[in-house]
Amino acid sequence: MEKWKIVLTILVLINIAVSSYALVVLNSFITLVTTPTQNPQPTQPTIIQNVGIGSNPSKGVTNGKIIIIEFSDYQCPYCERAEPTINQMISNNNDVTFYFRNYPLPPSMHPDAGNAANAAQCANEQGKFWEYHDKLYENQNSLGNTSLKQYAADLGLDITKFNSCFDSSKYSGIVNQDESDGTTLGVTGTPTFFIGNSVKGYQAVVGAQPLENFQTVINSYK
Repeated sequence: MEKWKIVLTILVLINIAVSSYALVVLNSFITLVTTPTQNPQPTQPTIIQNVGIGSNPSKGVTNGKIIIIEFSDYQCPYCERAEPTINQMISNNNDVTFYFRNYPLPPSMHPDAGNAANAAQCANEQGKFWEYHDKLYENQNSLGNTSLKQYAADLGLDITKFNSCFDSSKYSGIVNQDESDGTTLGVTGTPTFFIGNSVKGYQAVVGAQPLENFQTVINSYK
């Protein structure tokens, strides 16, 4: 009889323990499903206060309310892909000024990018920066030194003056300064755009993104 009492007592204790555990689990579940989920706060864009425009001429309106500065590489396929979008941004907005700055990737990746950037600066010396800039992107797979000089001739530049400028790497300091400034701003790849102005600061847009993504940022400064 004593053994049965002991067994009965053990069974009762087990039942109490199981019931208590089940109650804890049930309460936890109820708390989980009834606690309201907090809506995540929207991520605020990082604002950069100072972005230099470099030394190249601009496109778009003069002294626009909104400035777009691109750090780019003439041998970068994504930079070439972004060109139509850039032109659309300029044509769709009458308050945008666009500036191009050099950010040639390392020679191990893009061996002709640095020379192409220097050549474009030599074309700028003769007032043909944008024409030469466009020529480089149109012929992105042929940016060797001979081709770079031929493009200058095709555009009617003083070829003796151009070749002297190019062969001496006259504007390598400007190209290097652009690249240094880009690195300081956090540029790690091309194309990287900074959109904004000196009053509200600038937001970075990285890559050849759809036009609507750029327009959203532009609209935030209107």
